[in-house]
Amino acid sequence: MATDAAATKFKNPADFRPDFHPEKISSATSYDGLHFWQYMISGSIAGLIEHMAMFPVDTVKTHMQAIGSCPIKSVSVTHVLNSLLKSEGPAALYRGIAAMALGAGPAHAVHFSFYEVCKKHLSRDNPDSSIAHAVSGVCATVASDAVFTPMDMVKQRLQLGSDSVYKGVWDCVKRVVREEGFGALYASYRTTVLMNAPFTAVYFTTYEATKTGLMEISPDSVNDERWVVHATAGAAAGALGAAVTTPLDVVKTQLQCQGVCGCDRFKSGSIGDVIKAIVKKDGYRGLMRGWVPRMLFHSPAAAISWSTYEASKSFFQKLNRNSNSDNVT
Repeated sequence: MATDAAATKFKNPADFRPDFHPEKISSATSYDGLHFWQYMISGSIAGLIEHMAMFPVDTVKTHMQAIGSCPIKSVSVTHVLNSLLKSEGPAALYRGIAAMALGAGPAHAVHFSFYEVCKKHLSRDNPDSSIAHAVSGVCATVASDAVFTPMDMVKQRLQLGSDSVYKGVWDCVKRVVREEGFGALYASYRTTVLMNAPFTAVYFTTYEATKTGLMEISPDSVNDERWVVHATAGAAAGALGAAVTTPLDVVKTQLQCQGVCGCDRFKSGSIGDVIKAIVKKDGYRGLMRGWVPRMLFHSPAAAISWSTYEASKSFFQKLNRNSNSDNVT
């Protein structure tokens, strides 16, 4: 009897595994109903829309942070904006946007997809783990910054009005590599990572915590308010992250724009040396230059980015469900 029972028990193991669904094996690489490539497309769309919408604010911020011997001396947002509009018109606010588009799409694709994959593995036992969200954000930013840093450097140099120096994106890349070496494209990478690691940790932790809190406040209407939830959480996360990391953003801008438009050139790429030079010239307040437009950029930009990202995810989730339904029938 025992032998018969054992034979029956092990005759077809799959029959005794109620959670075994062979049809789901093909989607083992998916998470949250999406595949890796769908996260990349969603992130790319979100990044492009975010930066396109907020690019003029970013241009103002770059001018404020790069001032040294540059034409614009004031740290006032309105003064910088008026100076740009008066000297060259609205087109001045969009200089370098091509470099941004070339870098932001791929970088955000890498950023969001790495974040989702890391979050899947790190928060498996606790979906609401702040530590998992923070670590996932840091991993995502290290990867995406490697993609975006060269184009960010080109973007900022073009934003300073150096059209007389560089004819365009590719001319800037070629001349920088020829005159300053390939390393110049990544001169600010270390600073960017050191800035974006805490920024992203604060950003994603605040985003997930705010989103969870808002959903708990109104659980009955969460489906109707989903866009509002993501936009609000993103705005809060962007504002807080921007405020905390402004000093390192100033250092990054100084490193990327050195030698352009009369801006100071540093003997080394040391973060400490740049900080000392800024403090010596402008005092500690110099490290907070551009904090207002930086917050004005990141708060709405994060709201736009997350709401667009989640909308793109929802589109792909519906597409996948419809595709699975068609396969079943």
